[in-house]
Amino acid sequence: MGRWTVDEPGSLEFDGVVSLRVTLIAGTVSVLVADGAAAPSVVVHELSGPPLIVTHEAGLLSVSHEKMIEGVFGWLRQQKVRADVTVTVPRECPVSLTLVSAEAVVAGLGARASIRTASGTVTLDGIDGDVDVNTVSGAVEALAVDGAVSFTSVSGDLALAGGTVQRLAARTVSGRVAADVDLAGPAAVDVHAVSGEIALRVPESTGATVALNSAAGSLSTSFAELHRQNVGMMKNISGTIGDGSGRLSVTTVSGAVALLGRPDEPQITVPGSESPR
Repeated sequence: MGRWTVDEPGSLEFDGVVSLRVTLIAGTVSVLVADGAAAPSVVVHELSGPPLIVTHEAGLLSVSHEKMIEGVFGWLRQQKVRADVTVTVPRECPVSLTLVSAEAVVAGLGARASIRTASGTVTLDGIDGDVDVNTVSGAVEALAVDGAVSFTSVSGDLALAGGTVQRLAARTVSGRVAADVDLAGPAAVDVHAVSGEIALRVPESTGATVALNSAAGSLSTSFAELHRQNVGMMKNISGTIGDGSGRLSVTTVSGAVALLGRPDEPQITVPGSESPR
């Protein structure tokens, strides 16, 4: 096993990285795809407080604050703690991040990304794989994510734009959820909130059975084929859009819910070809 104690800015390169695990207290971590034949690497741009421990064993690359296990809050009280790190990995490398207040950027991966954070902002860009984010108050901004997305927060917001999701599962207390995405065939969207506002925008040709429910929040939709009714204390908008192949369900206590349709992108037919592109 290779093990390094890093106490100043610098870089390391590795062979045979098949998975990545990063655990940071504060600072930033950027996980990017290694270019061409470039070797996977860890670059430390700035470091304050405890050193970083980097290990590489059987393809698992691990980066963590030395004293993370011995008491995060003790270190935070005693001194400034910060690490700014960039890690490059192969495109098909699964990534697991555990953060306290550190911010994260993950871009270009074609594998699963799992992120746990207390308050740091998470930015995802061009992920072709499943994404699982669990946060207390950190905001999540995701662009062009293809796959299944799981999001859990107390007050953190989710903004998801572009990409085609197979499944979107979001649970929040007061965080807002805004998603403007395509749904892959019989995709499932399930969103639950207490007071958080929910806004979903999908192509007008989307096929799904729809159920929007709220006890005290407002409900609205641009899909004329959906019907509004009150069931006991709950307000409800439900029905079928398109061929009904997927499922779209939103439930809140007092949060407002909006489901909007957007025009489908026009298909372009290449001259000399019968197939639109």
